Amino acid sequence: MTETPTALVTGATSGIGRAAALKLARDGFKVLVHGRDTERGAAVVKEIENAGGSAEFLAADLTDVQAIRELAVAAGGVDVLVNNAGFSWFGPSAELEPEKYDALFDANVRSAYYLTAAIAPKMAERGRGSIINLGSMVGQIGLAGSAAYSATKAALAALTRSWAAEYSPRGVRVNTIAPGPAYTGGAAADRIATLGKTTLLSRAAQAEEIGDVIAFLASPAAGYITGAVVPVDGGRTAV
Repeated sequence: MTETPTALVTGATSGIGRAAALKLARDGFKVLVHGRDTERGAAVVKEIENAGGSAEFLAADLTDVQAIRELAVAAGGVDVLVNNAGFSWFGPSAELEPEKYDALFDANVRSAYYLTAAIAPKMAERGRGSIINLGSMVGQIGLAGSAAYSATKAALAALTRSWAAEYSPRGVRVNTIAPGPAYTGGAAADRIATLGKTTLLSRAAQAEEIGDVIAFLASPAAGYITGAVVPVDGGRTAV
């Protein structure tokens, strides 16, 4: 009997994380739904189970390194790790307070770093695994008002390349997905719609369209892709 593969998706209680969790569950993964809100986490688990899938909610504060390590232990043998959790901040650079700057890097970069550091070596020992980091088009292009946020996403792309060099020779693929504007329920819909008009497809993405590409990178169909930054931005960075 084939063992059911396990996927851990951080920040999976809403937006892109939720969309990825639902898609991975449909693809046959047991999904570990990470978040901080127990009620929202339970709702995603129930949605997956009602569709015939398997899921479990794991709560953890990813700004706490010890909590990250405890999450890795609770997750056990993970076949796919999706580093999705984080947040954005937009505004004049001079208005970003040091506390918010530190919070951005803790949530978007440090959390992914230490969770990967805890999980990737175990994947490498088993000789298989896929890690998908949630980057952004702003990690590759300049956007006024997003200097610090862009820097966090560029950092994830750099980590992806180094982790691929470190772990891919032992069977662990590491990639970044770089979405463009997407409706996630977070940023204001009118702002997302305006950004969407700057893409070659003249629209923003739905969260499910991003989740589908995450699931592709997790699948055997992407078995020869590692160390890559995959744009899912409607062509915005192509020009």
